[in-house]
Amino acid sequence: MTTETGNTADTAQEVLAVEQPADRPGFWAGRSGLVVAGILAAIGAYLTAGIITMDVPEGAKAPGPTFFPILIVIAIFVLALLLAVQTLRKPEHVTEIGTVHRFHTDWKSLAFVFGSFLAFALLLIPVGWLISAAVLFWGVSRALGSKRPLFDLGLSLVFASCIQLAFGAGLGLNLPGGILEGIFG
Repeated sequence: MTTETGNTADTAQEVLAVEQPADRPGFWAGRSGLVVAGILAAIGAYLTAGIITMDVPEGAKAPGPTFFPILIVIAIFVLALLLAVQTLRKPEHVTEIGTVHRFHTDWKSLAFVFGSFLAFALLLIPVGWLISAAVLFWGVSRALGSKRPLFDLGLSLVFASCIQLAFGAGLGLNLPGGILEGIFG
């Protein structure tokens, strides 16, 4: 009987040792979101350097070619700051090492987005903005899980057309026309 009691006491001590961590987690535990905030800040710094070194013609009208890039940089820095503050104030709870991860990578969707962007980059000059942007928008909508390909294609064409109009009529900038060059202009 004493051996059983001894075994039970040993098992209880082992359970207590497993449940109570010997060390308190360090500062970085649960704060991996700071890496993303750092990457965003680095992208913002890179874009800021590009804006500063941009050649702006002297006769450029207000708001100018740097207006939208500056808005994007401000948004990137604000998002990086908000993410850093949230991560510092409320870090994720650290669980045991070896537990199941909460996140996974959807390689199929990632490949679809990457392929759509690659197709956009390769098709932009030969076929023009309208078709290449529609391919990009359609591919991203499919990667995000849309199940209506014809609707997505139509919406992508409308969205690409609206952007073409905004750049052409609103900003006075011409996006590549490609094979549709003489039809709409």
